[in-house]
Amino acid sequence: MGHVVTVVGGGLAGSECALQLARRGVRVRLYEQRPQCASPAHHTGNLAELVCSNSLKSTKPDTAAGLLKSELDALGCVLLDCARRCSVPAGGALAVDREAFSAEVTRLVEECPEIELIRERVSSLPEGPCVIAAGPLCSEDLFDALAAAVGGTKMSFFDAAAPIVDADTLDRSVIFSQSRYQEGEGGDYLNCPMSKDEYDAFMEALLSAERVISRDFEQRDLFCACQPLEEVARTGHDSLRFGALKPVGLTDPRTGRRPWAAVQLRAENSARTAYNLVGFQTNLTWPEQRRVFRLIPGLSEAEFLRYGVMHRNSFVDAPHALDRTFRIPGTSARLAGQITGTEGYVEAIASGLLAALNTYADLTGAPSVELPATGALGSLVAYATDPDTVGYQPMHVNFGLVPPLDNPPRNKAEKRAALARRARTDLDAYLRSRADLKISEGADDR
Repeated sequence: MGHVVTVVGGGLAGSECALQLARRGVRVRLYEQRPQCASPAHHTGNLAELVCSNSLKSTKPDTAAGLLKSELDALGCVLLDCARRCSVPAGGALAVDREAFSAEVTRLVEECPEIELIRERVSSLPEGPCVIAAGPLCSEDLFDALAAAVGGTKMSFFDAAAPIVDADTLDRSVIFSQSRYQEGEGGDYLNCPMSKDEYDAFMEALLSAERVISRDFEQRDLFCACQPLEEVARTGHDSLRFGALKPVGLTDPRTGRRPWAAVQLRAENSARTAYNLVGFQTNLTWPEQRRVFRLIPGLSEAEFLRYGVMHRNSFVDAPHALDRTFRIPGTSARLAGQITGTEGYVEAIASGLLAALNTYADLTGAPSVELPATGALGSLVAYATDPDTVGYQPMHVNFGLVPPLDNPPRNKAEKRAALARRARTDLDAYLRSRADLKISEGADDR
């Protein structure tokens, strides 16, 4: 094709978008400001770098996250395939070796002849067809240009990332390996068991610890799925024991009993040389993280490879600023990724894929791609572009967004399974009606 599309941002959404367009014969100019211009959250210059957790959530087909993955498989997602090739054990979830994953995505982009990777910062909306996938850490000048283009006001929320510890510094005489409800040891997670006294002491230290941002900053500025650990702890003494530190399904081999609470560690890479403290997004100062988190049994000598950080994430008021394909009305610019308010790694990949499909439809004169609202991705997009949505906040895929079933089963598991079956049936029917979305024979299938 003679068309050239500009994609701004080499994160999950931008990388998927560029690769999908390239597979359809569209030439792409992919702009990524790193490493020349660093961000507060990134650590490398690689594309598709994961800045918080290394988990892409559940693979179970009767969950919203698992359903989204099956939908992306049906749509020919590139990055999901990369994630599976770079996966690390994580029970029923898909987690990746983040360095291997970003390196693989970078390789695919750099080796693709249809993609020109340009390491420059973009400060204004490009001319011609473009996809802005600059992420939630979009530069101020580009975000100002977007805000002016959509006619809306800025909105932001605070996001937090969990620390990572060196596996060689963990006390394995205390920590045990087990997945929830697994018989015996040898699971995908490491567990730090806490007694009641140890939990009480940890909570006291956590609540009194010094924070980077004043403890008085408004709770409304925090996206609920990324609440710092200390903010959750403020809601009640047992809040963590029934949340990130829940011991359900675990048995401490030293006692043969369930611990009072448990901190879980998830492998960061395939070699298991580094572990992420699951659910430990935090805004504590780095010295306080070292002091407080070393109170956790098994982490008294832990070396931190990365401390938790907190940063401002920005997004536009999509329901009142964009059309149903995330295009800025009256322009050839489309948005993708977390800047639209669709929150989550796989959701970002999905929005990049969908942006590519709709941009390709624009170029070829085909109808826009609007997936069934009964599905995980279709319902998320419907929510994010519904003008009736009030008080728009970032959202993950979830079954609460999909239309209800007629005569739904009473059992929750059966209900979710039925929702997933309906979603797959509706998506299959839609894709059969849209043969134009398929990649032609002989096209690059990287």
